[in-house]
Order: sequence, then C-alpha cells, then structure tokens
Amino acid sequence: MDPMSGPHLIRGSVALPEAELAWRFSRSSGPGGQHVNTSDSRVELSFDLARTEALPEVWKRRALERLAGRLVDGVITVRAAEHRSQWRNREAAAVRLAALLAEATAPPPKPRRPTRIPRGINERRLREKKQRAETKRGRQGRDWG
Repeated sequence: MDPMSGPHLIRGSVALPEAELAWRFSRSSGPGGQHVNTSDSRVELSFDLARTEALPEVWKRRALERLAGRLVDGVITVRAAEHRSQWRNREAAAVRLAALLAEATAPPPKPRRPTRIPRGINERRLREKKQRAETKRGRQGRDWG
C-alpha cells in the first residue's frame, strides 16, 4: 500500500496512527462510465477507538462517550466515495476521520457565567411598555354624548 501524503493530525502533536487504520475498498456508485465497473474507488476507513493506544486516556474516554451512537464494538468507520480516484477518496476519508476525532476529543466549552440585566435597561423597558399601554388606551372609543 502506498504511504499517505503525511500524518493526519488530530490535535497538537497527536496524529492518526497508520498501523491502526483499516482500509476497505469497493466499487463506488454513480456516474463514471465503464471505468466505474472495474475500479474499487469507494473507501471505508475504520479505526478501533476502544483499543487504540495513540490517544491520551482522557481524549479516548471523551471520544467514546461523544461518538457512542456511531461506534460498532468500539470501532468508528468513515466512508468516502465523492471522488473518482481511490487515492483522493483515501485522503478524504482520512481527513474526515481526523476532523471527527478532533471534534470528539475537544475539551468541553467553559460554562457560561450568567449576567444580571442592568436595572436601567429593565426600567426603560417597563417605562416604554407603560407608554405603549397609554397610547392604546387613548384609542378606545368613548361615548361623547
């Protein structure tokens, strides 16, 4: 198998280990003429997330938790079939997997600190509300005589 165009970084210095990636190729659907009937251009890339040693333990736990719905026995699978060449589909699948793992291993966002609404804003809102009610009350039909 040809070496990839380079290590696909997940985050920082952590990259996808080539030895732990499982590639599967099959015929892609869609247009392509006679060529599509003979070439295996669709790519399925599998990565055993549950058994990998390449990720720090904290990242691994986080990814297993966040990707639980996509995992089959701890293995994440990504498919790519948008290009006509197997090489480009391999690149697309590897990039997609790296991006998926980067998002799944990202630290949780800082919790939002609730802020109080300034008193002036609240008072202005109530004042405008009262003024609007006065305007509407003034439109009510009166019996003038």
